[in-house]
Amino acid sequence: MTQFLPPNLLALFAPRDPVPYLPPLDKLPHEKHHNQPYSGIAPYIREFEDPRDAPPPTRAETRDERMERKRREKIERRQQEVENELKVWDPHNDQNAQGDAFKTLFVARVNYDTTESKLRREFEVYGPIKRVNFLFKKKNGACFSIFLKLQSKPKVCIV
Repeated sequence: MTQFLPPNLLALFAPRDPVPYLPPLDKLPHEKHHNQPYSGIAPYIREFEDPRDAPPPTRAETRDERMERKRREKIERRQQEVENELKVWDPHNDQNAQGDAFKTLFVARVNYDTTESKLRREFEVYGPIKRVNFLFKKKNGACFSIFLKLQSKPKVCIV
């Protein structure tokens, strides 16, 4: 089929010139002659240090030992942090705590379309509602749970 192409396109399919031959620079491995024969290490043994003068070998910890050590250190560090926090923690003087926890209802897995008025209508049967707090996700701002603060303790426990 290429015989019917015009000469300018036939030039694109022309073979290249052959690679010029160059003689090899080195001899082949089986043609090489070694000037010095192979020898052992016996002449160099006197250069080694005396094993009696060498310091005793030190034992390095293995990967499993290192992981176990780090795990233990992490547990100890965390226990120390918890002990320090327990010394400082005083639930009666907490600035963020407001009112009685027994007057609070927690509602989880809330539909995104739920409004405060719908919640008030549904939960006022358990007592008058003082405040409604929505918890939002940081990424998309969607509400996923709600705290309802009642004026008195609820008459029924909801699970």
